[in-house]
This record gives sequence, C-alpha cells and structure tokens, in this order.
Amino acid sequence: MSGTDLNFHVGDKVVYPNHGVAVIEQISSRQVGATVERFYLLNIKASSLKVMVPCHNVGSVGIRRVVRNGEVQKILDFLSVTNGHSVADWKDRFKENSDRMRTGSLLEVAGVLKSLIALHRDKPLSFREKKMLERARYLLVSEMAMSRNCEEAKIEELLTIALAKCNLRFPEASEFQA
Repeated sequence: MSGTDLNFHVGDKVVYPNHGVAVIEQISSRQVGATVERFYLLNIKASSLKVMVPCHNVGSVGIRRVVRNGEVQKILDFLSVTNGHSVADWKDRFKENSDRMRTGSLLEVAGVLKSLIALHRDKPLSFREKKMLERARYLLVSEMAMSRNCEEAKIEELLTIALAKCNLRFPEASEFQA
C-alpha cells in the first residue's frame, strides 16, 4: 500500500471494506508490552459500530479514503456497459463475489452488484446472494453519496440510469430486506 496516504486525521471519512463509510473519531495510543501502539477509533456509519484499528494494520485491513468524484464517474460508466459473465455454480459464484466484496474496492463492489442484478433478472437469488446484493447496493450508494456530498436518492437515480443502459434494473432498498 505504499504510495497511498494512510495517515488519517480525526474527522476523516474512510471506508472499511465490507462495512462501508466510517469516520475517524479519535486517534489514541496504548502501551502494548514495550511498544506504544497507535489506534484509530472508527465509527461505522451504517451500524454506529465503533472499531479500533491499530494504525500499522490500516493497509492490511484495507481501510482507504472515500473515492473521489472522478471515480464515481468511472463506476457509473462501468455499470452502463454490458458485460455478461457469471460463474454457473452458485457456491463458486458466491465465493468469487465474497472475495470481490472483501477487496474494499468500490469498483469491485459495483461489479458484484451488477452481476447479481443480471443474475436476478434470469432467476431468483439465493438468500445469501440477496443479502450480498443488498450489502453491495448499500456500500455503493452510501460511499458515492458521501463522495459527491449529495443525498443518497440522487445517487440511486444515477445508478438507475447507468444500469438501464444495459437493460438492468437498479433494485429498491426495500426489495431485499429480509
């Protein structure tokens, strides 16, 4: 992860892979044996969960800054182009999608969302795939809204338009709630 700035400050908005947008609430130090460790205290927006992450683990955990506005456009462009490949066996597909979600890359999350929407058009999704689609949808909408500093509804509108270009329907949030 060298080259990326992983020094965060209190109040910074970051993304914790698979959990979404978080805010750094405080940076603290603790004595661990002979060494002093620094920790970030993250407040995860979706769940109000508080997570402590050692500063030196930020790279391995995959915490990163919220995507920039230019990235948002790249994701919208990606979603508007047809590309049809999906692993046939649901176990392999689920594993592949889980791995993609864990990368923390918003483009990978968008890829999972798109492939699950395409799959859902042809057949009902399994319970776990519905949950994953719901998660991907949430991660995408919440981070893009934060990046563009706008309402989530505006992002949902942009995603709907982008996906419609390849005949996919962006799902309502309520569709997959168990």
